[in-house]
Amino acid sequence: MIAVASTPQELVIATRASQLALWQAKHVRDRLQQLYPQCKVSLLEMTTRGDQILDRTLSKVGGKGLFVKELETALLDGRAHLAVHSLKDVPVVLPESFDLPIIMERDDPRDAFVSNTYPNLAALPAGAIVGTSSLRRESQIRERYPHLDIRPLRGNVQTRLSKLDRGDYDAIILASAGLRRLELAERIRDYISIDDSLPAAGQGALGIEILKTRKDVAQWLAPLGHETSHVCALAERAVSRALGGSCQVPLAAFATLDGEQLNLSGLVAEPDGSTVYRAQISGPADQAEDLGLSLAEDLKQQGAQAILDRLLMEQPQEGQ
Repeated sequence: MIAVASTPQELVIATRASQLALWQAKHVRDRLQQLYPQCKVSLLEMTTRGDQILDRTLSKVGGKGLFVKELETALLDGRAHLAVHSLKDVPVVLPESFDLPIIMERDDPRDAFVSNTYPNLAALPAGAIVGTSSLRRESQIRERYPHLDIRPLRGNVQTRLSKLDRGDYDAIILASAGLRRLELAERIRDYISIDDSLPAAGQGALGIEILKTRKDVAQWLAPLGHETSHVCALAERAVSRALGGSCQVPLAAFATLDGEQLNLSGLVAEPDGSTVYRAQISGPADQAEDLGLSLAEDLKQQGAQAILDRLLMEQPQEGQ
């Protein structure tokens, strides 16, 4: 057995340079500093391709992996020991060298309605322009409010808010957790219920990625993990993985724990909201991944497979 040092001497956290990503990385840094007061914990700030490409939606430029590849390179070449991500941005299939051992306690998983004029989605008039970067959000809004004009919205949280404030949109949809972390909760006019907008897998939680070979780092990070959030994330990410989850597919998965019982909901939709397949399942929490796979199979049997096949065929190739 390889002996692991009881406390780390230095830990470097790879992070995107956006304000939200930095908040998340600093949150992890502060937690680690409390655990290991003698450890030097620092941030390695990086700009990813996902941050650079702002004129196209993620579904057209390669998806969620654009936000993590540069950080993974920093782990591989030894510049960083860990990378902090919004879990919903982490691909459900990691490259062979990497592991995601830590899921931190989840914040509010709901989507947030932000507008300077209207109190909620139901109040928007026909033709009102709503901005969102997510096909998942877009399809669910289109299903319920086909009279609205849904348009792409990219950039960090502050950039998106500035586009709203200058009048480009009547409303925008953002993750509640991100606004809360940036102390911008006052911008939220309405919290969209889970029933009306099922969240993305892992939404509201932070994930910490490391190299599989760094068992020592995994051990040092272990106190940061949150068991309930981890179990729910396992189920949700299993749904997404079984359905070929990516930004090109409007899919959602959300789990809660009631004692030892896990309750899981999921959906797959046409981007225009014309068809939405939904499924629910409950079972023992220690079978979280199996429950996720079963729910995904239910969605496929309902007819989601045809949507998945078509949308995945339309995915752009790397570099496009």
